[in-house]
Amino acid sequence: MTFAKKAVLAALLSSALVAMPAHARKKKAEEPEKAVPGTLIDNVDGLTGDGKGGIEHFDGFLITPDGHIAQVYHQGEKRPKYADYRLDGKGQVVVPGMIDAHGHVMSLGFSKLTLDLSGTRSREEALARIRAWTAAHPDAPWILGGGWNETEWASADLPTATELDAVSGGKPAWLTRVDGHAGWANSAALTAAGITAKTNDPKGGRIVRDGAGKPAGVLVDAATALVAAKLPTPRPEDRDAALAEAQLDLLEHGVTAVADMGTSIEDWQAFRRAGDSGRLRLRIVAYADSIANMELIGGPKPTPWLYDDRLRLDGVKLFLDGALGSRGAWLKAPYADAPETSGLPLLNQTQLSNLMSRAALDHFQVAVHAIGDKANAVVLDAIAELSQTYTGDRRWRIEHAQIVSPADIARFGQHGVIASMEPQHEASDRTMAEARLGPERLAGAYAWKSLAATGATLAFGSDTPVEPARPFVGMAVAVTRQGADGQPVGGWQAQEAISREAALGAYTTGAAYAMFAEDRLGRIAKGYRADFLFLDKDPMLASPEALRTITVRETWIGGQRAWAAAQSQQDEAQIRPPEADAPASQGGDPAPDR
Repeated sequence: MTFAKKAVLAALLSSALVAMPAHARKKKAEEPEKAVPGTLIDNVDGLTGDGKGGIEHFDGFLITPDGHIAQVYHQGEKRPKYADYRLDGKGQVVVPGMIDAHGHVMSLGFSKLTLDLSGTRSREEALARIRAWTAAHPDAPWILGGGWNETEWASADLPTATELDAVSGGKPAWLTRVDGHAGWANSAALTAAGITAKTNDPKGGRIVRDGAGKPAGVLVDAATALVAAKLPTPRPEDRDAALAEAQLDLLEHGVTAVADMGTSIEDWQAFRRAGDSGRLRLRIVAYADSIANMELIGGPKPTPWLYDDRLRLDGVKLFLDGALGSRGAWLKAPYADAPETSGLPLLNQTQLSNLMSRAALDHFQVAVHAIGDKANAVVLDAIAELSQTYTGDRRWRIEHAQIVSPADIARFGQHGVIASMEPQHEASDRTMAEARLGPERLAGAYAWKSLAATGATLAFGSDTPVEPARPFVGMAVAVTRQGADGQPVGGWQAQEAISREAALGAYTTGAAYAMFAEDRLGRIAKGYRADFLFLDKDPMLASPEALRTITVRETWIGGQRAWAAAQSQQDEAQIRPPEADAPASQGGDPAPDR
């Protein structure tokens, strides 16, 4: 064989050796890619907190079969070609599910089943609504409901039993004020409770009286228990119906988790029944309404997460004072519009510290209702004292923190106190707060930015049903300090407005941290529960007016669609049990607070 032939043969052999692996690789590339287990949500305009106070943008994410985020994809990043399921988001805005840091789930549900006086703008309108409800429910043993707010009526005088007698048809009637810290009774209800001119005001409560000393019809704070003890007891099926109603309302408005502040044993059992039967769509973190119920539910410590992270008891909710509207909030100085009172403290510092210590001993989280500046100072004193004994990650919570003396604001950061607040309260309460406090005490009112600057974690909620659970309305208030009418121009105490990033964080990562859930809720990130929303607008870009009107198109919890606007009627039928149509009794839980 000549040299030339050898060279040609070598070249052919070499090309063949090169071509064979190339062919093999081509064949391998043509083999179908295996499907990745789970659901791929793709082509979305996604945003989430980045865990550092900023915003992370993404355009897709993969959900595991058990409802966790497996991976988040950013622009240009490769994602699975095949998945068990693929959903084209068509460019819709996606955000984490909203977390309501302070709500009253069962009270919200019962408010849907009883007489609703919220939004009434005059005494006459309220009375007309009561008359109509009474006529429409002839078999109801009591007329029950709430939501009235005399400060929004033309005449801000408190309503009377005589007025209620005229429209209640002789049945006992009990209607709680919007803040949950006062109630309006008619004569039949006062008689049922045994309240007469000789009845003394209970400790921590007040019976409003007429000029002759007789009960006028309104009871404040601890005095409300006198009537509440006589109300019809709701049946389990009534509670199930109320829970179903509450879930529908919260899911429709993008709330995927809520801290239930003041959980009774009956509430807990309703949550458990829903979990056992697969009807618990929402995530509920419970705070018992008493030390006794905390121990009854949790035993030696907080419960574990139940039902795929849908239910847990974290701790206990304690009350230190009442509400500003009914002048029960505990102030350091007398009310500007009622100088005879400084509020109604429900506990002294020793009593409060003892209760907090009992809970902390077994690592239950403590959340204390404090609205007035004196109440906030007393809670901070107790936390400072107890922190010397109960070290570690305690996450003491102060609920509402509405009026704080400027001198006490820095103390929130000293022990990592969580400021659990409700932006919507500021918009609703500002004119009332001005009247109650006078201009010289407004500097520490609803002071979101100042509290956050101390290092305190902001956790935002609604106090539903005191305010409707509308997180995007709350965000709009947080960034503008204005009401729906755009007033006041420039914002009320505008120096306390916060950024959109901070507001979104307070409804997501901050609220998750406040309930010891920051490792699983509040973000769209690898390892977190796949709780998210499809929205019609970007909350980071929408005008303040548009931010208020954001529509939730779909609510997903644990990688499953829990509610969709396009199928709301069908979803409602699936979530609501048959009992919801006709509750036998109209009793409810104690009203929420503000």
